[in-house]
Amino acid sequence: MLQAETFELKDDLHPESGKNHLDIRSFLRWESGLGIVLVASLVIGTLASSQFLSSANFFNIGLSVGDIAIMALPLTLIVISGEIDLSVASTLGLSSSLLGYLWIHGWPIQLILPVVLVVGALLGFINGFLVTKLGLPSLAVTIGTLTLYRGIALILLGSNIVSNFPASYTTIGVTPIPGTPLPWSVGIFLVLALIFGVVAHFTPLGRSIFAIGSNAEAAAYSGIKVKQIKMRLYILSGVICSLAGILFTFRLATAEYDNATGLELNAVSIVLLAGVSIFGGRGTILGVVLAAATVGAIGNALLLANFPQQAMGLIFGGLLLISVFVPNARELALRFKGQLSKGRLVGSHRG
Repeated sequence: MLQAETFELKDDLHPESGKNHLDIRSFLRWESGLGIVLVASLVIGTLASSQFLSSANFFNIGLSVGDIAIMALPLTLIVISGEIDLSVASTLGLSSSLLGYLWIHGWPIQLILPVVLVVGALLGFINGFLVTKLGLPSLAVTIGTLTLYRGIALILLGSNIVSNFPASYTTIGVTPIPGTPLPWSVGIFLVLALIFGVVAHFTPLGRSIFAIGSNAEAAAYSGIKVKQIKMRLYILSGVICSLAGILFTFRLATAEYDNATGLELNAVSIVLLAGVSIFGGRGTILGVVLAAATVGAIGNALLLANFPQQAMGLIFGGLLLISVFVPNARELALRFKGQLSKGRLVGSHRG
């Protein structure tokens, strides 16, 4: 009887469930809002410069967000599951350093690339092990590994800068996909987004991830392997961020230990701007695609409009706060109401 009840609970909590029409409408409204902001950014950019809609400028917009958007995809699933990974950019940076380290030590690129991806999986496994096996909070764990992985990158390369990679690989960052204005990183992001979207919204694994984020205890009682799924998500994050590290390195034609420093906040911003609930259990991959495009368009439009770069953080900080508050307003209100009721109950007992 308990198992049947928990399965019923899981269905009710799943944002894609037919029983949860309000959540679906809510997300459609959020994504529609993102679409409006994106269109407004395009209009502002067009008014700021006649070059905004050019193929060359679209290529530049793609370069500015492609690597970050790739990191945001596995981070989205982790946040939906109720956890967080703040080490994504450090994993990217360590992967870049490892690529450069192996290259200057005579390894062939064809062997370096799979090794970097395997190491990325190991980095994700470390995060997953600490969170799922030792039960440590993911926020504290990934803040720790953020620093740890960056430190290892420094040990590998020190102050060295590696920039003599084969031209056949470094052209990835300076040439678009044939027949399109899109850089390779954006093309890879779109393919991955399609795969992530199918898995998240149309498979039992995706339903399990949403159920875990909605209520991990109920999901476990219903037979979902909560720890195993979370572990796999962290390993996936490590692999995808290492892939982003490879693309980042070839785009800049440079490997150094501080590559992508600070970009974890950009990735988190895209995830939250996409309408993914910071409390877990809700979010869409479509929202992530729209959020990445919106961030790129806004940044480029402001740049062309000669908006002070020092004040750019005000715009994105404001968007981030809005994206945290609005989709989670109901949860925040319920929590506040619960705390208020609890305080009144305690006060009445004291009286």
